[in-house]
Parts: sequence; C-alpha cells; structure tokens
Amino acid sequence: MAVAIITGASRGLGRALAGALAERGWDLVLDARHAGALKEVAAGLAERGTHVEALAGDVTDAGHRAELVAAAGRLGGVDLLVNNAGMLGAEPLVPLAEQPLEGFRAALEANLVAPLGLLQEALPQLRRSAAGAVVNVSSDAAVVAYRTWGAYGATKAGVDLLSAVLAVEEPRLRVWWVDPGGMRTRMLAAAEPGEDLTGTPAPEEVAPAFLRLLQERPASGRYTASALLEER
Repeated sequence: MAVAIITGASRGLGRALAGALAERGWDLVLDARHAGALKEVAAGLAERGTHVEALAGDVTDAGHRAELVAAAGRLGGVDLLVNNAGMLGAEPLVPLAEQPLEGFRAALEANLVAPLGLLQEALPQLRRSAAGAVVNVSSDAAVVAYRTWGAYGATKAGVDLLSAVLAVEEPRLRVWWVDPGGMRTRMLAAAEPGEDLTGTPAPEEVAPAFLRLLQERPASGRYTASALLEER
C-alpha cells in the first residue's frame, strides 16, 4: 500500500488531497496544528477503510517532523511527501513597507525551512520507494509581482528554487512544485478579506490536478493546476 505524508491536512487543499488519495487506497500520515479539526478529518477517512495516522503539531518543530516520518515508516515507508502547510506572514496581507519582520520570519520557517527539514527527514524512505515523489505547493505569487503578496511570494519563490535543485540532486525521485491557483480557502479569505471568492474554485476542484501528476508521473518540474486540469 502506498503511503503519503500530507502537511496542513485539516482543511483546504491538504484536506482535499487526503480525501482524494484515500479514495484511491493510499495510507496517510496527516499533520495539522489544530488537533480537533485534524481528528475530525482522520475519523472521516478511517470510515472509508483508510489507515490514517493523524499527528497534531507544528511542522517548524523538528521533533514533530521526526514523528511524522516515523509514523510513515510504521506503515511501510513514505512514497509521497506533500509539503502543503504554510502561513501568510500577515493577515490581511500588507505592502512590504509595512510587513512585520516577525511575521516574515515565521512565514519563512513554515513555508520554506520546515519543508526542507521534513524532506531531509523523509529522504531515506523516499529513496527506497519504487515511486518516490515530492509535491511542494507553490503559488503564482512566486513568479508574479502582486501588490501586498511580496513576503509570502518570496517564501514560495524559495520553495520553487529549492524544489528545482532537489530535482537535480535526486534524479530518481519525482519532484513537482505546483501552483494550485486561487482557491476558496480560509487562507485566501484572510489574505484579502474584501475579495469576492464566489467564483473561485474549491480545493476539491483543484485536487484532481495533483492526482494527474501521480497517475502520469511526468518529469520533475513546475506545474500549474489550471494547465493540468485543462489538458485532461
């Protein structure tokens, strides 16, 4: 049975991906900061017969990252690592001139340092997998200069470069850094409270793009969910 670690799995894209993988028979190790919400997600997935290890904690904590990988090892070893958890650095978003440095440091830790730390912890298991893969969730803010998105976008630009280097250094793995586009999530609502998200897709509508990567296993690289969904 294939095993995936998904961070930030209590809501939004992480929750949608967990559900989509559970439907396809994956065993899951799920992370989120809020234990109650994570427990609710895990219970729903377990009802489908999925083996779920739900570990509440903060991915910026090295001990928590080690626990996630150890749990995956007990299930047979990590085949897929999804670095999805993240934070904005300011809510709502503000121009760089007003960006709190404390918030920027926190976003760097959560969005860039923690994914690298979790990758390092999981890499021995990923290398042993016959189909080891890493999905790092990126953003269009990593490549487009949107007003007020500078600090968050900088962390995601870092994720993109880190992913590209990993793809060179670990050619046996598939490394995909994916821009999911705007989604109707609590994070986007917090980023821009005045925005009308009525026409914005729900995470469940975006998750099939990630499944396509797993099904077709294209070359390591940067992908957008919109392009993957259009090509179906």
